[in-house]
Amino acid sequence: MQKQEIIIRSAEKSDMGAVLSLVKELAEYEKAPEQVTTTPDDYRRNFEEGVFEALVAEMDGEVVGMALYYLCWSTWRGRMLYLDDFVVRQSHRRYGIGQLLFDAFMEKAREKDCFLVKWQVLDWNEPALRFYEKNPAIIETEWRNGKIFLKPV
Repeated sequence: MQKQEIIIRSAEKSDMGAVLSLVKELAEYEKAPEQVTTTPDDYRRNFEEGVFEALVAEMDGEVVGMALYYLCWSTWRGRMLYLDDFVVRQSHRRYGIGQLLFDAFMEKAREKDCFLVKWQVLDWNEPALRFYEKNPAIIETEWRNGKIFLKPV
């Protein structure tokens, strides 16, 4: 593929189908496609309600990457931006799209006067770990995730 112009922009309601498609691609990579139960309507409705925001990366008019995030609060540190999902289509990796999206996400955090940003990464996802470490992120190993499903999965 010849290198095309990469555009990073704030997502719009009309991008939610592409965002969900990227989430499903990530779930496939993470060997958990059956765990994605959200629908395009869920995405559109919650995006409109301001539950989350997203940045998208476009090449040749196609959404090929995204960073989905939301504002939250750390009782120890204050305002925080949580990066819930961050993915670039497999076919469009190695063009620097991930770094451009991550940089734009970091800029959003600064604009929102956040003290920190936070996310999760699977311990076996070596490419992602290398990416975050070069940015330079602190990858915690002592904290464990907890969750309770309130609806059947």
